[in-house]
Amino acid sequence: MTYPEAILYLESFINYEKIPAYPYKESLKLERLKDFLKIIDNPQDSLKAIHIAGTKGKGSTCVFITYILRQAGYKVGLYTSPHLSDFRERIRILAPNTEYPKPNTEFEGMISKHELTVLVERLKPAIEKYNKNSKYGPLTFFEVYTALAFVYFKEQNVNFVVLETGLGGRLDATNVVNPLVCVITPLSYEHTQKLGSTLKEIAAEKAGIIKGRKVSAQASPKGTKSQSHRIIVISAPQDKEAIEVIRDRCKEAGAKLYEANKDIFYEKAIKGFNVLGIYGEYPNLEIQLLGEHQLINASVAVSVIEALRSYDIIVGIDSMRQGLYNTVWPGRCEIVAKNPFVILDGAQNTASAKALKETIKEQFCANGRKYKKLILVLGISKDKDIKGICNELNGLADEVILTKANNPRAAEPEVLSTYFKNKKTFITDNVKKAKIKAIDTAKKEDLILVTGSLFVVGEFRDD
Repeated sequence: MTYPEAILYLESFINYEKIPAYPYKESLKLERLKDFLKIIDNPQDSLKAIHIAGTKGKGSTCVFITYILRQAGYKVGLYTSPHLSDFRERIRILAPNTEYPKPNTEFEGMISKHELTVLVERLKPAIEKYNKNSKYGPLTFFEVYTALAFVYFKEQNVNFVVLETGLGGRLDATNVVNPLVCVITPLSYEHTQKLGSTLKEIAAEKAGIIKGRKVSAQASPKGTKSQSHRIIVISAPQDKEAIEVIRDRCKEAGAKLYEANKDIFYEKAIKGFNVLGIYGEYPNLEIQLLGEHQLINASVAVSVIEALRSYDIIVGIDSMRQGLYNTVWPGRCEIVAKNPFVILDGAQNTASAKALKETIKEQFCANGRKYKKLILVLGISKDKDIKGICNELNGLADEVILTKANNPRAAEPEVLSTYFKNKKTFITDNVKKAKIKAIDTAKKEDLILVTGSLFVVGEFRDD
């Protein structure tokens, strides 16, 4: 099998990331992947997992945790979604003593084309056999790719795996793992037609990753004695309605919960920021990712690392400090050019759009820095809160270039234009044309902001 053949095979499976509307509970069946994993000897059972769900900040929190653990000397598997350019980005291994990536280059440690091809070729007979006999229907793209990741991480003998949920949590394919620590990042309204129309319903789906099982601590490369522990849960700041659901779920599962603004605190400092965590204080931490929301994500990551002490895994402050500072996460308030500034951010829900707006104001409108004109390049998936996202960004933009990604879920630019009636607006039918228009329009003292969808950001970044 060649790499192009492997890609074609993976793309042959139903991919709900490209379908705007489908019956959520009927389509996502955790039993289906569990059944398949039994056939390939349950690779997920050997993984020491940290499992992250939430609305915003999931990916950033994942990479902060991963870079800290790598800095501490561990070999860490990282599984995230969606991808910007190449779905090999979703499966990565960050190992000690490797170089850090330069900005705007491919994602560090992502699975090679050869490794992915070999894995697909090996698992194809088992996949085909299972799909012929499955009582739950055929495997989806995300389920197949998640299974590939589990096999890869097991065979690469990683010390930890950091897993980001795809959609929701309770029914997500990643929810077959038995994690050491679960994380719930900030929750807000998203995918309401699938996860529920209230924050309580959404929180219940996300908190579904919290399971009432005992786990054994065998994560250290040096080896630790097997012990039984309650699963530990770290929660970012939440609205009252959401945190009550998380608390109830933890009580039901017998999990130990640590909450931001109750057990975990952060504050800005003269240099960087300080974290008052579960066990101690961590002063003068610094990150390169922009925005105060990233300080929240970094603080949660520090607390996750602290929680590993329950398994006799101790990570020092120097590793935390250096790991946080070295963290790279493309497409998240990423500056890819100057004169004019070009900033890419995959804000794809209302809360993220609000955080992006605040970050732009803080980073580019304060301390004497001010762009002359902000040119907004915007494309949004049709199943997102289009009105909410557009309303957040409307006041930030001086000119608007509306576009759509090469994805069936993309909303038509004409739909977006109804929310920018008082702005100078251009409509393009693809991201390449939007990029050309933005570059032709912008002067050196302007700022181009590309957002609304990671698919749009990825296409703009690659072109």
